[in-house]
Amino acid sequence: MTDTHPARAAAPTDGVLAPYRVLDLSGSWGWLCGKILGDLGADVLKVEPPGGDPERGLGPFYGDVPHPERSLYWAAYNTSKRGITLNFACATGRELLLRLVRGADFLIESFMPGHLDALELGYAALRAVNPRLIYISVTPFGARGPYAHYRGTDLEAMALGGFLAVTGEPGRPPLRVSAVPQSPLWASMHAAAGALIALWAREQRGTGQFVDVSAQASVVSSLAHAPTFWDVLGENPVRSGARMAGRTITGAVMRAIWPCKDGYVNYIIYGGPAGVRSLQALVAWMDEYGLATERLKRWDWSRFNVATLTQEEVDAIEEPAARLFARLTKAEFYRGIVERRILAYPVATAADHLADPQLAARGFWQEVAHPEWGATLRYPGPFARFGAGTCTIRRPAPRIGEHNLEIYEGELGLRRADVARLQAARVL
Repeated sequence: MTDTHPARAAAPTDGVLAPYRVLDLSGSWGWLCGKILGDLGADVLKVEPPGGDPERGLGPFYGDVPHPERSLYWAAYNTSKRGITLNFACATGRELLLRLVRGADFLIESFMPGHLDALELGYAALRAVNPRLIYISVTPFGARGPYAHYRGTDLEAMALGGFLAVTGEPGRPPLRVSAVPQSPLWASMHAAAGALIALWAREQRGTGQFVDVSAQASVVSSLAHAPTFWDVLGENPVRSGARMAGRTITGAVMRAIWPCKDGYVNYIIYGGPAGVRSLQALVAWMDEYGLATERLKRWDWSRFNVATLTQEEVDAIEEPAARLFARLTKAEFYRGIVERRILAYPVATAADHLADPQLAARGFWQEVAHPEWGATLRYPGPFARFGAGTCTIRRPAPRIGEHNLEIYEGELGLRRADVARLQAARVL
């Protein structure tokens, strides 16, 4: 408990979900779910064990100083939440949690299936206390099935979800998409969507329900293009690296990512009228640099069909395109494709995002003060804007037990001496 720090201002009440309260008991599998609900205006209480969530040990750390109060990973996904500590495995802690549940609309957890049931805090027990509670479980493999009790990390969820089967170079081992875990973010986004659907259903029926989210299933659902391979070609997709397969009936593959003078750009051969117009404009652009071949300049675009292109025809288009792109910076490439109305995009880095005028125009970046670090950090801000109600970062991620007095004394009516005693007993 950090009652030596002044309490931060209460969250604004103009959010889309301002009337609702969320108890976030989750680890990193569910952090983003709670953050999304908090950004939408719900009052999210992040419940940590005494001493803080062990995953505060995940780096990187502010100032490169490893410390549970300096984890940037924690800070990124726990904004818009208040924070309390509670050991609900003991009888006193369980009773305090049940008191909080009585006034909650949502509860998010990511424990191994059965763990909270063993503490008499599973969905059945909490539903008896609050029938309107929407209980959200976010785990690697879901609450049912042969894998339900398997532990898992992002790598396992990405592998068993099928994503690794289509990432990497052909003939080489699969590659992880990013050093930053991806499957917990997908699972959390699906959990937030499920929570809001359950909220709508509660408004119709008057009762809450159990929302069971599997990170593995979330990854499978992200492979939207994979079923098309089978439907069209009768085969499963394979790793294609910087190229894409499955766009032709000939087996030809097409490059999607290209090096340029200061990074990478994205361009792929498209079909249909828009794709043909892009190709014609691209050939004209090549010709300005003396790179367009006679074959390209004589191509009969009226008969162009991307589905029937052979690899030799693809190569005839891509080889001079590669030479053109290699001469351009990303900024020059962007100006050129806009002027010529070509379907293509520069590949943005984090630095590009910070300088992006479109994100700036939307007010996407949000400055958040961290007085405990003596710093103000820039965060990605609202994912959406609403005509009525706000979506924004409400507050920095909480310090360990930062709002214990605010909740236990101010809301549950405990005396300050009792709060101190429970803290000494490691209940709080």
